Amino acid sequence: MKALIAGAGIAGLGAAIALALRGWSVEVLEQAEALTEVGAGLQISPNGWRVLDAMGVAPLLAAQQFEPEAIEMRLGHSGARVFHLPMRGYAARRWGAPYMHIHRADLVEALRQRLSDLAPDAIRTNAEVVGYELANDGVKFDLKNGAQVSGNIGVGADGLHSVVRSQMLGADQPRFTGNVAWRAVVPVDLLGNTVPPPTACIWAGDKRHAITTRLRAGTLVNFVGMVEQPDPGPEGWRITGDRDELARAYEGWSLPITSVIEHAQVVNRWALFDRAPLSRWHDGRVALLGDAAHPMMPSMAQGAVQALEDGWVLAATLANQTTPEAAFARYFELRQPRTARIQAGSAANARLFHHAGPLRKLAVYGPMAVGARLFPELIHRRQDWVYRYDATKVVA
Repeated sequence: MKALIAGAGIAGLGAAIALALRGWSVEVLEQAEALTEVGAGLQISPNGWRVLDAMGVAPLLAAQQFEPEAIEMRLGHSGARVFHLPMRGYAARRWGAPYMHIHRADLVEALRQRLSDLAPDAIRTNAEVVGYELANDGVKFDLKNGAQVSGNIGVGADGLHSVVRSQMLGADQPRFTGNVAWRAVVPVDLLGNTVPPPTACIWAGDKRHAITTRLRAGTLVNFVGMVEQPDPGPEGWRITGDRDELARAYEGWSLPITSVIEHAQVVNRWALFDRAPLSRWHDGRVALLGDAAHPMMPSMAQGAVQALEDGWVLAATLANQTTPEAAFARYFELRQPRTARIQAGSAANARLFHHAGPLRKLAVYGPMAVGARLFPELIHRRQDWVYRYDATKVVA
């Protein structure tokens, strides 16, 4: 049985590995000339790390991963700490797997390497999928160059602007969330005593927030900023932004934030879009996963993780159901409620981090600070439904 996968990002490569481990022949069709990633960090929570471990990818990340001391929140202007929840070592004890920071490029390379071990030459570049055709016993993907590729099933892992989803459900426009995100990566050595803490740190502010993490075994600081604005501006994942514009957005903020911005050689910006949960994720023998099925804001750090979960569960349903159509129906049944809940939670977190005015901040963040100090177990318990989920044991 052969699976065609549109897109060689985290979603597509993860699905290809999960399928290859179950005996499928896989062909991953990527429109770009080569697999390249801009500098950006990812937080891989325990539910995602379990999938990477089951795939055999986790060992390939050992030299580059960073395990943060804690997840914490600070006020953006003053740097005052709202809460500090231990994570290094604790995550594995509570949820059965660690919480790690990874460079996106390192994860893509590890996935590529693992897929190459399982299925040499599975990735085909310069192969842009522009549509699909269904048949009784399979599917054909149409490529931009006029060629067709045949398989038993097709998977649309082609992102926010998925052409597979557009054909399946009709053309539409994603919703602008009213937020623009910024990212930068800076060597720790350049920051001296202004370096942000070795945690997953949320810096909350007026209609904006920032997140700092560590990458490449702790040698890099990763910065992500999210700023509310009415105009999305140019759209795209690889757009180079204006550092002065970013500096103005965080003017007067705590020194660890302003120092990272000052020392950043390159900053990138991207407008944040999402979609309402879809009514279905498959059409016959073609299914969607990752951002093609459920784009979400980055405020729960679950976008990449949910794509990894999708790929594993998709492969499991195909192994346990009688037909691909039945498998894809079961896959949707298992995955859609969870991803819809995380989509909603990600949007809610963005609002939580953006409270304006001292009285409003005191009313919201004060109880959070007290609760985290007196009842840290209750705070961690709120994450159990996300982090304890084990895609590798889902009954498909």
